[in-house]
Amino acid sequence: MRLQILHVTTYAYRAPVALLAHRMMLSPRGSHALRPISADLSCEPPAEFEWTQDVFGNLIATASFPDPTARLVITNRVTVEQTAAAWPILKIAPHAHYYPFDYSHEERTDLGALLVPEHPDPEDRLADWARAVVLGGDTDTLSLLQDVNAAARIGMTYVTRDEVGTQPPHLTLDLASGSCRDLATLFIEAVRHLGFAARAVSGYLFDPPISGDPADRDNQHGATHAWAEVYLPCAGWIAFDPTNGRMGEAHLVPVAVGRSIGQLSPVDGRYIGAADAFLGMTVEVTVSAARQNLEFDAKDAAWNFD
Repeated sequence: MRLQILHVTTYAYRAPVALLAHRMMLSPRGSHALRPISADLSCEPPAEFEWTQDVFGNLIATASFPDPTARLVITNRVTVEQTAAAWPILKIAPHAHYYPFDYSHEERTDLGALLVPEHPDPEDRLADWARAVVLGGDTDTLSLLQDVNAAARIGMTYVTRDEVGTQPPHLTLDLASGSCRDLATLFIEAVRHLGFAARAVSGYLFDPPISGDPADRDNQHGATHAWAEVYLPCAGWIAFDPTNGRMGEAHLVPVAVGRSIGQLSPVDGRYIGAADAFLGMTVEVTVSAARQNLEFDAKDAAWNFD
């Protein structure tokens, strides 16, 4: 499935301000299941880009702006080929088929902080919540992880939150609600308490209606999204999306991975100006399935498909 992604972030200011360098993580991570076809990142006013990689291998664009401005528009246009199976068949090392299992010394060394819960757990409340999902000794590993994935969603109300940051997992349990990043954080912390290595992922979700109505065929369905990955020997990093109760990378386009969601902000930048100069930010995301022989032309970008 070929997907087109358009992600536009707009910042508005009361008067022209001097923009400091803005750090952007907007480039999809290629894998056996995801092949980047084209990418175009642009800013208005124009910026100079410096490209680097962080400690997790995420591609970072740092934008520098020479002149003050009262408006900043960051436009990211991407086309990818997504081939992940809806029902993945995973080849897990025999010793890890059943929980509990041990990572090798080399794996534990390399996984490091991804094995360690980040949030305080007074009275082992979160650890007890995670352990309650375990049915007993010699539990099937994948079944256990799918049960934790379901537990992080069932009984929780999904909500969209405009506030910056991620809820601590204990607050998500107290409120019985959270955004995609909150539910992903709850899952990550829970499986770390069970001894699994887990990391946070940010990117895009393509989630069209399943009605089969031909009228929906050309509509655009998608959003920025956050989920989790768990490392299993031989199988590697496996995606778990508690927001949608799914396992595997189908309909997901990963952009960045990290120890926590807080490290994965798509755009991070500051300005020099009056404290009340900032008026607000808007984000628009569309993700659509591309058709063959489609041509799309826009300012500063062009896609042409065979």
